[in-house]
Amino acid sequence: QVQLVESGGGLVQPGGSLRLSCAASGSIFSINAMRWYRQAPGKERELVAAITRGSSTNYADSVKGRFTISGDNAKNTVYLQMNSLKPEDTAVYYCNVDYYSDYGLLHSDWGQGTQVTVSS
Repeated sequence: QVQLVESGGGLVQPGGSLRLSCAASGSIFSINAMRWYRQAPGKERELVAAITRGSSTNYADSVKGRFTISGDNAKNTVYLQMNSLKPEDTAVYYCNVDYYSDYGLLHSDWGQGTQVTVSS
């Protein structure tokens, strides 16, 4: 059993910043990749940013230059630094982790989501 605990969401004014964290714990042998998705009301869930164990990153076009994903392999934690936030960034943000269990099987789990609201 693996737990993903997200934190850092909240209400922020346009132009402000937030930092999301997602800590994975449990039966993890190694993490393959960690991602942040978001889902706004009435819209499909979309990939925001991803980072591999080798620290390769990719971003949605809508957040390039404003968001930065980073990881701490020792802590099995991924971060999303969000700057210059816009009202259209308002959504529930979900952490997604691909990891190998102690039995060598590849799994993909989701966090519970954290609300980010950008509004004046």
